[in-house]
Amino acid sequence: IDNQLRGRAGRQGDPGASVFFLSLEDDLMRIFGSERMDSMLSKLGLKEDEAIIHPWINKALEKAQQKVEARNYEIRKNLLKFDDVMNDQRKVIYEQRKDLMRVEDVSETVAGMRHEVIEDIVNDNIPEKAYAEEWDVDDLVEDCKRLLNLDLPIKEWAAEEGIADEEIRERITDASDRQAAAKIAKYGADIWHMAEKSLLLQILDQTWKDHLLTLDHLRQGIGLRAYAQRDPLNEYKQEAFSMFETMLSGLREQVTQLLTHVDLRLNEEDEAALRALPQEAHETREDPAFAGLAPAAAPEAVENSEDFSPLPAMSDEEILAAEAKLGTIRHAEFDGDDPTTWGRTGRNA
Repeated sequence: IDNQLRGRAGRQGDPGASVFFLSLEDDLMRIFGSERMDSMLSKLGLKEDEAIIHPWINKALEKAQQKVEARNYEIRKNLLKFDDVMNDQRKVIYEQRKDLMRVEDVSETVAGMRHEVIEDIVNDNIPEKAYAEEWDVDDLVEDCKRLLNLDLPIKEWAAEEGIADEEIRERITDASDRQAAAKIAKYGADIWHMAEKSLLLQILDQTWKDHLLTLDHLRQGIGLRAYAQRDPLNEYKQEAFSMFETMLSGLREQVTQLLTHVDLRLNEEDEAALRALPQEAHETREDPAFAGLAPAAAPEAVENSEDFSPLPAMSDEEILAAEAKLGTIRHAEFDGDDPTTWGRTGRNA
């Protein structure tokens, strides 16, 4: 505490000394001080606003400061335990985001999310070791429409003899994979992969921000669990982990739902230009700087990289001889009083 007070005194390292003034009515002495101090000072008959200088007072002040520092340390230590829970989740999300940023094609990640969503909806609507009559076929059909944008004959599949939940899962997965392949064929691999990566990163960022806000709300009221004889830290860890799993599940559903329903709209000219750009650049190697010039003004396109031949190496004597022939480069004369000379002066003159 003393060091913090010295830092706020404003001397900023200038030579001098610090003097501390403390009132017995301050919170430091009133809350953390000795209870016998007031009674003893009242017996001495000291007047109000009279200075008290005594080693016993200094010792009582040091003990009060130690109590305050110990209390603040425990508070910071407890807060750090809560921060570690959030920090562990932050490391997982940041590592996944870095992996997504390193690659150009995230189709495998998106396909894995889509397959996990299919696994979840099948498990939710088809109980384990249940007969086909016990399946919730209507909800499964609605989930496929809502999340996968697929209208599948699941009712007819469920009516087949000897059908199992694994076969239903495989048929839905095959249909979703064919739908994804059709989108790649429709828009082109480069355009579709770019859209997948952009949408995945946007949804990940927004989902993580919403999760942090939810954790803050949970942390503000978790201390009330102590009234129910429960450890607030353990309660926070359990609920934060459950919320993190819910966030990841929601992330997979949002990414899958958006990518299966999205329809990229490109102008015919833009789409043709995007498809022809890599091939044109490979065949002609035309410099885009001369794209707007007339054919006569622009240099001819180089058909083959072999047309470029390296310049011969020059020795030091040849370089000096060339500089002697060129001479010193002189800039136009500049006259501050003559405006006609202002525009002819070189930029670096």
